[in-house]
Amino acid sequence: MKKAVVIGGTGATGKALLHTLSNDLSYQSVVALSRRDGTSLLPKVEICKVDFNHLEQSSAIISGDVAFSCLGTTLKDAGSQDAQWRVDYDYQYTFAKIAKENGVSTLVLISSMGADKNSPIFYSKMKGKLEEAITELNFPSLLILRPSLLIRPETKRLGERISLPILNTFNKVGLLKKYQPISVKDLSRAMVKSVERYKTGTHILELKQILELV
Repeated sequence: MKKAVVIGGTGATGKALLHTLSNDLSYQSVVALSRRDGTSLLPKVEICKVDFNHLEQSSAIISGDVAFSCLGTTLKDAGSQDAQWRVDYDYQYTFAKIAKENGVSTLVLISSMGADKNSPIFYSKMKGKLEEAITELNFPSLLILRPSLLIRPETKRLGERISLPILNTFNKVGLLKKYQPISVKDLSRAMVKSVERYKTGTHILELKQILELV
């Protein structure tokens, strides 16, 4: 049975992932890093308060068999590009680096469709840079998932409320399938299943491959 450690467990994708892991018989324990104190009601899940600015102080708990990295924020919520970079890049890279140093063999990273280190778009470039940096850590197994728009349990962002119905309509007639939205519940299932499907090596899973795992 495997032990998992998760960063980003308080976000929509992370919450869905914790539920999926808690119901998966192949995992015996799950540690979820959080900025705040908390107690999980989910079986096998332990919430551990950490300082994300000093993750090295909590390096002992960033261990196990599989690390899941699904931390992220928006430019609006972060307030600036520097602040968003700190959350989406710095925290996740440090988490991955410590996990590798502690012998974690598999890392699952949620990236984004269009991630490209050479992109003129800040968000896509940031995601591409992160993919490159984590790839260079040389995990025995690295799984990078690039989903499209995420369907959250309660979608509140205006852009999502407008675009989701439009994309769903186009998908029904066979158009824009590469931009097909995916629920965070299905994404979390794909994250867990990818660990079993791809045992070794570095794999970048685009939306089509993600959906095949659901």
